Order: sequence, then C-alpha cells, then structure tokens
Amino acid sequence: MATPDGLTITGEMNERYEEVLTPAALDLIASLHRQLNGRRLELLEARRRRVADLADSGTLDFLPETRHIREDDSWQVAPPAPGLVDRRVEITGPTDKKMTINALNSGAKAWLADHEDANTPQWSAVVGGQLNLLDAINRTIDFTAENGKTYALKPDDELATIIVRPRGWHLPEKHILVDGEETSGSLVDFALYVATAGLRQIEKGLGPYFYLPKMESHLEARLWNDAFIIAQDALGIPRGTIRATVLIETYPAAFEMEEILYELREHSSGLNAGRWDYMFSVIKCFRTRGKDFLLPDRNAVTMTVPFMRAYTELLVRTCHKRGAHAIGGMAAFIPSKDEEVNKAAFEKVRADKTREANDGFDGSWVAHPGMVELCKEVFTSVLGDRPNQIDRKREDVHVTAAQLLDVAATPGDVTEQGLRNNISVGIQYLKAWLGGLGAVAIFNLMEDAATAEISRSQVWQWLHNDVTLADTGHRVTRELIDRIVEEEIAKLPGDPADYEEARQTFLEVAVADDYADFLTLPAYERMA
Repeated sequence: MATPDGLTITGEMNERYEEVLTPAALDLIASLHRQLNGRRLELLEARRRRVADLADSGTLDFLPETRHIREDDSWQVAPPAPGLVDRRVEITGPTDKKMTINALNSGAKAWLADHEDANTPQWSAVVGGQLNLLDAINRTIDFTAENGKTYALKPDDELATIIVRPRGWHLPEKHILVDGEETSGSLVDFALYVATAGLRQIEKGLGPYFYLPKMESHLEARLWNDAFIIAQDALGIPRGTIRATVLIETYPAAFEMEEILYELREHSSGLNAGRWDYMFSVIKCFRTRGKDFLLPDRNAVTMTVPFMRAYTELLVRTCHKRGAHAIGGMAAFIPSKDEEVNKAAFEKVRADKTREANDGFDGSWVAHPGMVELCKEVFTSVLGDRPNQIDRKREDVHVTAAQLLDVAATPGDVTEQGLRNNISVGIQYLKAWLGGLGAVAIFNLMEDAATAEISRSQVWQWLHNDVTLADTGHRVTRELIDRIVEEEIAKLPGDPADYEEARQTFLEVAVADDYADFLTLPAYERMA
C-alpha cells in the first residue's frame, strides 16, 4: 500500500484495512500532524505548568483576558445540524461490531461511538472500529454471537445519529509515524473517520459529528477548530459541516466554557457534563492541597453536592445563553438479573435524569440499551414534543469561582469499603483494558477509563494525604494498600497470576511518589 512521503505505518496491515487507511485519510493525517502537532505539544506543556502552579498554592478562576467574550451577548453557536436537533437520550459505547449494531438500534437519538474511554488503543481496535463505522453507514455490518444469535441494523430512519469520540490530545498513536514522530491519537481518529465514513454521512444528509474529550482550555478548542478547517478544505466540504460537542470533564475547562464554545462556534453542537472525568480532574489538579480538596468514597460524590451542582448549573446556563445543547452525564448502571438491585438502581437513575431534565439539560447519556427508554421517558415528560429546551436560558443561575472550587463542602467519609472498591475496580478494569476491552461491566456498573482514573487517583490522594479510614480507624499506608490488593485479587475469578500485569500497572499509577497524569499512558507502553 502506498503512503504519503514521510508517513510510516508500523501496525500490521490486516484484511480490509486499506478501506480506512485510504490515500485521502493518510494525506490528511500527515497534513494535520505537520501543521498542528507542535502546538499540541506546547498545549500539553502548558497543562503541566498549570498543574505545577496549582501544586504551589495557585488556584483556578475565570480568565480576565477573555472577559470580553463572556460579556458579549451577541454571539451564538451554529444552529443544530441535521440529526442533532433532538438529543434527549444518547447511548455510549465502543465500536466493536455487536455494540455498533445494538447502539444504533437502541432507540437512542444519538450514539457516542467511543474511540476513547470505552475503547483501547490496540491497533486492531483503532482501525477495526473505523471499519465497523464505515460498514454501519454502508449498511453492510452484521454480527452472529457464539450462541447463534444474529444482529442486524434497523432501517436508517430508526438508527441513532453517530457521534465519534476520538482520543484526547495527550494520547499518541505509535503505529503511525510522520517524519519519524509519533502522531496524535486525536488527529488519527478524527482523520480516519472524517475522510471515510464521515463523507458517507454527508451523502446521507448528516455529517461528521464528534465528541471532544479531556480538553483543559479554550486554546485546545481552537486547535480542534483549526483541525476542522484544514480537513474541510482538504476534502472539499463546506466549513461548518463538521460539528463537535465538547465534554466539560476537566476542572480547568469548567472556568472556560464560554470561551470553548466561542472558539468552536461555527462547528459547535454544545457541551456535555462529563461527571466521572471531572471528579478525576479535581483530584488531579489539587491532589497535593490537603483536606480542602479531599474527596470521600467516589460513590458518595453525587451530582447534588455543592461543587458538582455549581458545575452543572453553569454548564446549562452557558450553553443556552449561546444557543447550544447542554447534555447531561452518564448513567452507568447495567440491568441485573437481581430484581431488587434493578429496582433500587432504576430509582436512582430516574431521580438523576429527572434532576437533569428539570435543570434544563436537553438530553443525557446511558451506557446500556436497557436504560434508553427510562431516560427518554424522563426527558419527554419535560420536553413533550419539543426537540430540546435551549430556549430555557436559566438566567437565574449565577455561579462564582468559589462555588466551583468548594470541594470542602462535600459530605461523606473515606472508608475501607471505598478503598477496596477502588482497588478492585482499577485492577479488574486494567486487566480487561490490557486485553483489548475498554468498557467493562464490574459490580453492575459499566466502567471505563474515566472511572478507573478516579479509582487509582483516590487511592493516590488518600495515601499521600495521610487519610484515616472512617470505618476502621486505619491510616491509608502502602502496607495496607498492598494487603488489600492481594485480598481483592484473591476474590476474583481465575488464577491470581492472570492479574499480575494489571496489578503492577495499577500500583505504578496508584502509589508512586510522582502522580502519573493518565493511567492509559504507561498502560499503552505495555500494549503491543
């Protein structure tokens, strides 16, 4: 297969890969890398400088240099694109064949086709997921399970709109090199989709739509906007055809929501409250700042605690002020065979979605097809026949920086059960991730990289801040963590030796003196 000058593919070329690794897609990867990678690396370095400043008693606040953007009431984002007008329920999941068919058939209005937290960056998944998307749009996809059950797509007008989530700016793609340098996982995922399946979406009256993860500043949004312009010009499609919803899932981004919408305005389709990564980012940013930023057991941190409430209220207000969709957070519950477990969980999910709909969100996420109807029902009870409630401006909301930063007001304790849960979830997830699975059912919840990040970050924070467990009185020490690791692995199915690589990876990011920015970076190094 011919490749552009300076571009090298080190990954294995399997059957049909050339349908995704097309000349146009590879040319676009090379062009994006050469024009944007230097800025990407500079922005990642700016992230590191900000974290160092926060560790040295700095803080977060709304930016004085962009006050004019926030105070200018005249600008709006682009009107909703075809297929993105009504988003009352969206389903998320990886792009394997079975999930692709089930998600598109689920009855959800949109599907977040995940090449990030619910996926792994194995080369076969990077390219294979793109092939599945292309086959789905071409209606040539089918799947037969081991039990003989077959899966096929419903008619096009019954399918969810595809919204692809590429990897975050921090993740490299080591299987594609340009001028000898590793490329950006973000730009590879974006280019492979927009130059292949994305063009087919345009032919079908929709467009290449994206969810943008892990951003920490409006300058990172500007980088994405420039990528969109380069791609649209290279492929000969009108500017504004590409649309993107940004996940506000980092603490710094919560202080730059309006600026992020402004940078993407002709390509913007709103913001999403990425609750799990947001909690991870709170710990990451202020992990050395003691009890004022110490979170209790992760299951105790609900969306109604003060700092999370401030964040979601501000998100709705910001989006609707600018004519953009506000999409709520994930319901990670997976229906169980235990009816009592189901009953309690469904009540919690219903309450969560009811709060979001009443607060003004235009839709929300679920992780399992079995939760689609519940979410749809709750939002329909508020929306009725209207596709969204963008006209509800929430001018009653006035959120301050102090409210966003008020982690200290979060009720709840750090317990041994919480520590055990974090350790068990982290190790089980990493075992699956290293084996090629990015979304894993653990304890009736769909866990992905975001929840694994919270798990290991809490262990690190509790260890390095001399936390005492409320239920046992024991201090969190390396010795206690090591003992619980062995005890929790002993409870898991299979040979404990099967968990050795996951155990080592977990401890590498959970107890080391230096905090790793992302657990997926050292884990990716272990992956072929």
